[in-house]
This record gives sequence, C-alpha cells and structure tokens, in this order.
Amino acid sequence: AQDIHIIQLDNGAFHFSQHLQIPENIILLFQPPHTPQVNPIERLWEEIKRHLAWESFGTLDELRQFIWRRLEKLNTSIVASITGWDFILDALFESNFS
Repeated sequence: AQDIHIIQLDNGAFHFSQHLQIPENIILLFQPPHTPQVNPIERLWEEIKRHLAWESFGTLDELRQFIWRRLEKLNTSIVASITGWDFILDALFESNFS
C-alpha cells in the first residue's frame, strides 16, 4: 500500500509548471489566493516571532542561533497544534473540492 501525501501550496506562479510530473500518490492542494491565515508556515512563524518580541541581538548570527534554538524545541505535537487547526484544513479542502 502506497502512502498518500498532500502538499499545500499557495498560488505563486512558481508552483505551476507544464513539465512537472506528479506521482499518483501526491495531491497538490492549492490554498485560495490572499489567505495567509490558512498557510501553516505563517502560523509557525507567528509562534517563533512571539518569542522575539522583547529580544535584542547584536549580530545576525545571534538572531539565527536564537531562531534555531526555538525551532529545535518544536516537536510533532507542538507543530500540529500550531498548524493543524480544523478551520485551516476545512478551508483548504473546501476551496479545492467544491
């Protein structure tokens, strides 16, 4: 049995190609235009930026290290709770299958 994988994409022009061959077990799910609220990465960055609010960094490298430390604290459960909201999934499926 082959796994089914759903890949969410925004409607950026770079996600469209006449030469792209998509395996049968991959479903491309395009989010509606101008809807960053249904893009899980936006929610993840909100979580990271929430911890940056009162921080000050002397160098770009210090900022990078801080962000990496925050990312390393995330596990599957935390990411799912941030990005897997039902309204996001409902909106994506509704927009592509109605």
